[in-house]
Order: sequence, then structure tokens, then C-alpha cells
Amino acid sequence: MDNKQYLLGLIREGEHQQQDFKYRVADACKLAKSVSAFANTDGGRLLIGVRDDGHLSGVRSEEEIFMMYQAAYKYCKPEPSIRFDTYHVEGRTIVIATIPPSDTRPVYALDEEGIQRAYIRIKDENIVASPVHLALWRESRKLQGSIITCDALVRRLLDTMQSPRTLNQIVRLARLPRYKVITLLARLIRFGTVRLEYTSQQFLFSLS
Repeated sequence: MDNKQYLLGLIREGEHQQQDFKYRVADACKLAKSVSAFANTDGGRLLIGVRDDGHLSGVRSEEEIFMMYQAAYKYCKPEPSIRFDTYHVEGRTIVIATIPPSDTRPVYALDEEGIQRAYIRIKDENIVASPVHLALWRESRKLQGSIITCDALVRRLLDTMQSPRTLNQIVRLARLPRYKVITLLARLIRFGTVRLEYTSQQFLFSLS
């Protein structure tokens, strides 16, 4: 398969959980959000120089290429693994940035003010990770694993999730400190007792 057929095949897939189109690179910080989201989820690829409708616009300048590298190595912490491949199709230069899942999650994206946020990829959107995601990643790095006891606090927490709830709702109903709820939810998700879903532009927690 030649480069053109390969690239057009990818474009026909459209944007999805592991693929995003970028018409042009005008802001390295915005590009870093996509890199963070792919690295923190299932990995993926950015097709840079491709419009949302699949039209080939091409990468137009050396400055855009420089911004791509900035997004990966200046505006993402820790630096993710990323591979850039350049294709020349129909007189256009298209760059595919391939980002594998990170072994050191979370990968943060820095904005212009130096504020860092971790993103995750859900369908074709980059979403700011919830505090529970951050706790889940911290838990996964523990060498000794996690232990949870089904005591009165845990039962109180579980009782609040007979129907899907947001984090704020659970904190209010369980009458527990927010940091405690976040830690317990992360452990309950790891043990498969609680499910975390993204619905109607919010994260909801419910019993598995």
C-alpha cells in the first residue's frame, strides 16, 4: 500500500477514540492537550494538516513543525513517547504524530500560564481528567498494591451510588471529606465495585 492509500484509509475512519485531525498547528498548548489525552488513555494518532471534514490542507511552514515538537517536549510533563512521520500526498505535507499509552500516567499538558492539567480521550473528545482519575493513577503506581476494607465508611459511600452520582453529589450525601471520597472511589473502581462513566458532559459513579 502506498503512502496516499494508507493516509486516505486513515482519514476515512474519521475522528474517534484513537484518532484526531488537526487542520493546522497555531498553538502548541492546544496540541499538547491531544497528546496528553492519548497518552493517558489508549494511545492514538494526530493527523496534522487534515481538516475536520477530511480535506488535506497540509502543514504549511517550518514553524508549525516546530510547534509540534514543542507540544510533545515542552508543554507535556513528563515528556511522552511520540513518533512523527511525514507524508507527501497530492502536493501536501501531512504529519502523523503517534502517541502510545504512557507508562507514567498522568501526562500533563501545560497552558500558556504554566497551569498543568491531565486529559483523557473519550470518543472523539479530549476531556480534563477528574480527581478520581488522578487518584487511580497514583494507586496504580503503588508497588504494594491497594487494600480496602468494607467498613462503615465504605458502606456509607456505596449507599450513595444506588443511582449514578457526580463526585460532588457523593461527597454531599456521604458526608465525608472530599479527599477521602476520592481515594475510596479510586480503590473501589480498581476492585471493580464502582463504575466510572462520562455522560452528558459529566463524570458519573455507580455500582458495577
